[in-house]
Amino acid sequence: MMETRRDVFQAIADPTRREIINLISQRPLNLNAIAENFEVSRPAISQHIKILTECGLVSIRRQGRERYCEARLQKLREVSDWLETHRKFWSSKLDALEKFLDENQEGEQSC
Repeated sequence: MMETRRDVFQAIADPTRREIINLISQRPLNLNAIAENFEVSRPAISQHIKILTECGLVSIRRQGRERYCEARLQKLREVSDWLETHRKFWSSKLDALEKFLDENQEGEQSC
C-alpha cells in the first residue's frame, strides 16, 4: 500500500484545519477545548490534528493526562514563499498586459 505524503498545502486546504491553526495560534489548547469549537465529532478533530501534526504545523505536548496542541507557524513560510513567487509572476504579466492595452488605446485614439 502506498503511503500518503502530506504537506502544508494539503493541511491548509481544509477550512476546519485552518480554523484549528487559527485557534491554537493564540494559545495551546487540549483536544477537548479544540473540539468544543466545532460541530464535528472529537475523532474527526483528532484526525485533523493528526494531519496537521504530520505536516509539521502542530506539535503535541503532554502535560499530565492532557495533550496540548501548539501551532508551529514557521512551517507556513513554505506557503508564503510559494505565494510570493506566483504573485511576482502574475504581477509582471498583468503589468505587461496593462502596458499593452494602454499603448493600443493610445494608438486607436490618434487614428
